[in-house]
Amino acid sequence: MANHKSALKRIRSNEAKRLRNRYQSKTTRTYIKRLRGTSDKGEAQELLKKVVGMLDKLAKKNIIHKNKAANNKSKLTKMVNSL
Repeated sequence: MANHKSALKRIRSNEAKRLRNRYQSKTTRTYIKRLRGTSDKGEAQELLKKVVGMLDKLAKKNIIHKNKAANNKSKLTKMVNSL
C-alpha cells in the first residue's frame, strides 16, 4: 500500500483516468459498429465524421496507437465510399 500522500493521490487520479479512457474507448467502438451496420450513405457520412473525430482524440491521448486510428479511419472511409 502507498505510504505517501502523493502516491495516494496518484492512485485516485489513475483510477479516474482509467475509467474515463475506458468509457471513451467503448463509446468509440460502439459508434464504429453502428457505422459498419448502416447502409444509408448520408447517415454513414455523418457518422464517419463523428467517428474520425473520436479516433483522432483517442490517438492524441495515447488511448489507442496512432497507426491503429489511421488504419480504422482508412477502412471505414473505404467502406463508406463503397456504399
